[in-house]
Order: sequence, then C-alpha cells, then structure tokens
Amino acid sequence: MKVIHILTSVWRFYRDGFRNMTWGRTLWLVIMIKLFIIFVVLRLFFFHPALSGMSDKEKQNKVGENLIEKIK
Repeated sequence: MKVIHILTSVWRFYRDGFRNMTWGRTLWLVIMIKLFIIFVVLRLFFFHPALSGMSDKEKQNKVGENLIEKIK
C-alpha cells in the first residue's frame, strides 16, 4: 500500500509541475519529436533487419552460426 502511495505522489508531483510550466507542452512536443526521430527515422535508414530476404532455413543456419561464434 505504501508503494502505491509513493507512486501516486510522484505522479502528482510531475503532473502538477508540468501543468504549471509555461514551456511544459512545448518541451513535451520536442521530446516526442526526438523519440520519433530516434525510433522511426533512424530505424528506417540505418538499422535494416539482418535476416530480411532469407528463407526460414537460411535464418536458422545464420542464427546458429552466430550463436556458435559467440560461445567460442
């Protein structure tokens, strides 16, 4: 019960703090844009799936080879 009270107190602290800030909503907008860039744009252009275009058997062999290399 004490944990729930602590969590609600923390939540109220942040909620009231951002509500009273003049730049609060603008800061949250900037945070959301940055998260979008990190997780969507960078993923699309720089982090291509390593196993795309392979059959199931080829994927199994590739993962098995990588696991064996990590053990050695």
